Amino acid sequence: MAPVRVRSEVLPRNASLAIGANPYSRPVATLVIVVLAAVAAALAVNLVLTRRRFAPLEQLIEEMEKVDLSSPGPLLPDSIDGVGETREVERIELAFLRMMRRLEAERLRAGSAALRAQEQERARVARDLHDEVNQSLTGLLLRLEAVREAASPELEPEIAGTKALANQAMRELLSLARQLRPTALDDLGLTAAISGQVDQIARGEIEATFSQEGDFSDLGDDVQLVVYRVAQEALTNAARHSGAAQIAVTLRRDDENGIELEVADDGRGFAFEQSERGLGIGGMRERALLVGGELTIESRPGHGTTVRLSISERAA
Repeated sequence: MAPVRVRSEVLPRNASLAIGANPYSRPVATLVIVVLAAVAAALAVNLVLTRRRFAPLEQLIEEMEKVDLSSPGPLLPDSIDGVGETREVERIELAFLRMMRRLEAERLRAGSAALRAQEQERARVARDLHDEVNQSLTGLLLRLEAVREAASPELEPEIAGTKALANQAMRELLSLARQLRPTALDDLGLTAAISGQVDQIARGEIEATFSQEGDFSDLGDDVQLVVYRVAQEALTNAARHSGAAQIAVTLRRDDENGIELEVADDGRGFAFEQSERGLGIGGMRERALLVGGELTIESRPGHGTTVRLSISERAA
């Protein structure tokens, strides 16, 4: 039997590594890179689509935040019309419009109730002044007259002075009662009541004029009260604080601009940082808002003051 020869070869050192290497390692790495790139692309596309879908919603939120709820009948941007680019945005717009209508209706209702409550309280105080305090002053005058007849002549000047003071107090009380509850507004209407206020100021050293355009006979009671009170306050400010020589009051009404009251004087004017100190401007603004009106004031030191009340025909 012939001997068997075994041939052995020495492999290179790195040959064993080549044999032990994973033949699939390079394709797996490539696959991972491709998958990661696909995921990144999908995320980028999804982000773009999400932004495009939510862009109308973000725009709607920005427009809603611009709405001033403190203004009468807040003007909504044209973009908020109940028609959205997506169904979700359209539903939000419709809900927002319904909410704004409810808020406006509730504000008008609450404003009307507050206005009536104020006027009822004014009427009560006016009645108390007329019926109780005025009667007490009348009794005082009768007593003084009885004392004068029985007193010595030396006391005559003192009694006459006291009677003069009592008569002055009575006139001031009656004037205050008429201001608290203007009977002319109930009996004669808005234009006659404002005209009476202007005539009363014109009796002094101030030249006051009144002009009116349009028909005001069908105005609601709340609107008439607000217009009268704003005119009353503006006239009082002009007469007492402005040092004006002339005051012009204009009351007009037309279908396009609604009702507009303007009280202008040529007095010293004022800076607006002083406007809330004792001039009653805050009260006039609140009254205007109660009936959906808007109050604007133009004034500069040394250039007079113009108070303008605007009420839309819809609110009237």
